[in-house]
Amino acid sequence: MPQHSAARRFAADLRHAATSLFRLAPAPAPRWAIGLRAAIAMTVPIAAMTLLGRPDLGFQAATGAFVALYGTHLPVLERSRVVPFVAGGLVLAAVLGALAGPSPVATLIGLVVIAIAAAVAMFGFAVGPPGPLFAVLVYGLSAHIVASGADAATYVAAVACGILFSSLVSLAPVVLRSRRRVAARPLRQVLPGPAWPPGERMLVVRVALVTVVGIGVGLFVDPGRAYWIVGAGIAVVGVAADRRAAFSRGLHRMIGTILGAGVYLLLAPLPLPALWLALLLGVLQFTIELFVVRNYALALVFITPLVLLLTGAATGAVDTLAVASERVIDTLAGAVLGAASGVLHARDKRVG
Repeated sequence: MPQHSAARRFAADLRHAATSLFRLAPAPAPRWAIGLRAAIAMTVPIAAMTLLGRPDLGFQAATGAFVALYGTHLPVLERSRVVPFVAGGLVLAAVLGALAGPSPVATLIGLVVIAIAAAVAMFGFAVGPPGPLFAVLVYGLSAHIVASGADAATYVAAVACGILFSSLVSLAPVVLRSRRRVAARPLRQVLPGPAWPPGERMLVVRVALVTVVGIGVGLFVDPGRAYWIVGAGIAVVGVAADRRAAFSRGLHRMIGTILGAGVYLLLAPLPLPALWLALLLGVLQFTIELFVVRNYALALVFITPLVLLLTGAATGAVDTLAVASERVIDTLAGAVLGAASGVLHARDKRVG
């Protein structure tokens, strides 16, 4: 009987995950301002450096735009107390990735260190979404781009400038007097901790497990792609200590990535000048922020081509079909790992 009950609960979780693909949840708050800031943080560095004759540095700087995605649930005065810590962490991830990039062994060791350290910090201080994901991606992209031949110092400088610009864009609403009138909690309350209650401890364990196993899979597939597998797994782990959420996010990640890879294959061959590509990436980033809290799979239809186009432009990769197929394989592997790690959480008996 216990086995039958467990099987029924597992089937219920899978049904919930499948039906969630077709639901558009209400947004907890209007998202257009968040999307606009994220789009500006992505577009302006590319456009500015293109006009200065160095579009390659613009695309590298645009990887710093991810900092604008943190603290979006907070009033701007409280966000101003969180963003500097996140920005500093992402700069550190870029530096370590650039230093480790020339050595495959050092890159993989650093990937473990960055993933676990970011998870411990993000969950221990309740930073909130998107969690440790972008520390891992910035580290992995930095190692990958430097290993591809970019000058490490120039690359880190470009990313640091992108992170600084993105931070300023994220905090731009502070110029509005109405935003400054909102009472802000002290830093100790905005970032409570360090504390790791059972749910957060399990999230750290899941990140560590996904990272180690993901690197093992990467060694079998291609060590240079291990960071993408790990990143996909950590994206599925998310920030919710919940088994059902893990299954849903895993399925959304797989389906959304497959569809997004198709969108990428349609967009990548277009002979877009750098300025038009900057605009396209901004539109994709804006659209992502509108849908990411409503339907994760739908958001991934736009996330996938954005990341692939940005990575390709920053590294000079031109074989679009090979890139798309590799990323789909890597994402599927990571999503399975992230979803499977969700069984470590006790199932909420209040649901289905």
